[in-house]
Amino acid sequence: MFSINIYLKFALIGIFLFGGILLAIFTSFWYALPLILLGLILLASYFLLGTIQSAGEIMEKTQDLDAVEERLNLTWKPEWLFGPNKAMYYMLKGTIAIQKRQIDEGEAWFKKAEHIKMPSDNETAMIQIQLAGLQASRRKWNQAKVHLKNAKKLNITNPQIGAQLVQLEDIIKTKGMSQAKMVRQKGKRGQRFHN
Repeated sequence: MFSINIYLKFALIGIFLFGGILLAIFTSFWYALPLILLGLILLASYFLLGTIQSAGEIMEKTQDLDAVEERLNLTWKPEWLFGPNKAMYYMLKGTIAIQKRQIDEGEAWFKKAEHIKMPSDNETAMIQIQLAGLQASRRKWNQAKVHLKNAKKLNITNPQIGAQLVQLEDIIKTKGMSQAKMVRQKGKRGQRFHN
């Protein structure tokens, strides 16, 4: 996918808009129109797409969370982003928060992403898996099972996401069984004390 460095995009927006306005003032509006249109198109792409693509590339290449967060913070109004980009913004913010051990904040970001229509079931499944993992880490097994069930309903075509789903399912089953076993053992111990 074609992308422009965000700082270059900011410079081009300024040059085209400011240059177009100056050209309109000193010559003719019709000469300035192409420059102004280019500036407005770049500005609209910034508001609709934000810095998600470049933040995702940084995350993929370097895993430098501070650099990713810095790039995401260049998005002026995340609520103005185009749907999937908005969800990816929330997912990246949630991932960063979780990596920084800010679990409640991370969950809040993923909950925001959960309510946005995604382009494919793979992205929706990623959100559900993250939420199920968060609930499992808090030992809220019933809530984890709900998110797991939501993820299993989806048509997952990405093998990595499918593997994560299977792994999480095994963890939840294992923990659920061990919890039931502990309850049964406590019940047996309680019966011994009563007898």
